[in-house]
Amino acid sequence: MNSPRQYSFLDRLLTQADQSLRTLVPGAAQASRPSPAQHLANVPMDAVERQHIAGLMRINHTGEVCAQALYQGQALTAKLPDVRAKMEHAAAEEIDHLAWCEQRLEELNSQPSVLNPLFYGLSFGMGAVAGMISDRVSLGFVAATEQLVERHLDDHLTQLPEEDIKSRAILEQMRIDEIEHGSQALEAGGMIFPEPVKAAMTLLSGFMTKATYKI
Repeated sequence: MNSPRQYSFLDRLLTQADQSLRTLVPGAAQASRPSPAQHLANVPMDAVERQHIAGLMRINHTGEVCAQALYQGQALTAKLPDVRAKMEHAAAEEIDHLAWCEQRLEELNSQPSVLNPLFYGLSFGMGAVAGMISDRVSLGFVAATEQLVERHLDDHLTQLPEEDIKSRAILEQMRIDEIEHGSQALEAGGMIFPEPVKAAMTLLSGFMTKATYKI
């Protein structure tokens, strides 16, 4: 009976390069689940509302680009095979969010942020460093990040017009998934980050939010 193939560091590096292209090239990301907004109707909205909603969805799309980079960087340097598998599985689920946000941006006659390659590189580097330190730190980073994303989604849900049921359905499902990913990371042994570290992550996230709202 053949044993499972053991992938080398170079194999994994090439896989990450392929995944980065799938993340950053518009239309390349393919969701495994249908969008929660698939069967919901578009509602009339004025130009100001449309622009604001597009800005929110652009922020969330960039957040998913960063999530892909973070998970891929951690998977590249994770020490234990089971931790690496968890990172790769979470990244696959986050692809759904990426594709859903991109679809919604198209419906709003808008586009992803031009800054996505920059934020992908930064997030990949942070994920790789966390993985090199230890799997416990890497998993803790996932948990802290998902908690931060949950707060962003809560804020965006309050900003959406009540009649925009399509965007709301997407963000609500994303919120459910992000909470689950964060809980799984802690259950797998992730450390709880101290408040100063979380505060620094919040500041960095705030910079990303302001930068990607319009571009």
